[in-house]
Amino acid sequence: MSTQAPAPTRREQILKEAARLFAERGFHGVGVDEIGAAVGISGPGLYRHFAGKEAMLAELLVGISGRLLAGGKRRAAEVPEGERDPAAVLDSLVRGHIDFALDDRPLIVLHDRELDRLRDTDRKLVRSLQRQYVELWVQVVCEVHPRLSEAEARACVHAVFGLLNSTPHLSRPGALPGRAATAELLHRLALGAFRAAADGSGPASGEGGGGV
Repeated sequence: MSTQAPAPTRREQILKEAARLFAERGFHGVGVDEIGAAVGISGPGLYRHFAGKEAMLAELLVGISGRLLAGGKRRAAEVPEGERDPAAVLDSLVRGHIDFALDDRPLIVLHDRELDRLRDTDRKLVRSLQRQYVELWVQVVCEVHPRLSEAEARACVHAVFGLLNSTPHLSRPGALPGRAATAELLHRLALGAFRAAADGSGPASGEGGGGV
């Protein structure tokens, strides 16, 4: 049986090129005709798939937030009940987010620059999906590192996201290790950040009296 991934649909091709162009030149710096040319159709032909650039941007940002949450839930549920290893789940979550950070860099740039251009309803949906994704991580981090309070775990999750999502800004192409080496480096840094936070949590040595 073939395991080859299905060819992207025309709609998916349009979204991929729109993300690339928006990230490179900004939302207002790209015209519909240019997006159409990138996928080999006329600009007006795009309107058979999307109502306009705003609809493309909304689908890109809502879509990636939804995919991250769905992927996180899937990874958290991969281990059968009763055999769940929280450390393995956290490891899987980190690796999944690294794949996103390395393979979907234009979407990170878009989120940083263009989220406020979404309609209120779409922006609120993105934020809701993101909060659910964060809380999924927080639950797992608290299981792996019970010394962390929920608030501390949440702060750690946001910090690790900041670390991983910095990949579009790390350096010029070719100045970093290859993809596999970069992924393993980010993996060590992310898990190390959680461990360091847990090791440093609680009262400082000697505080509270009665210490030996």
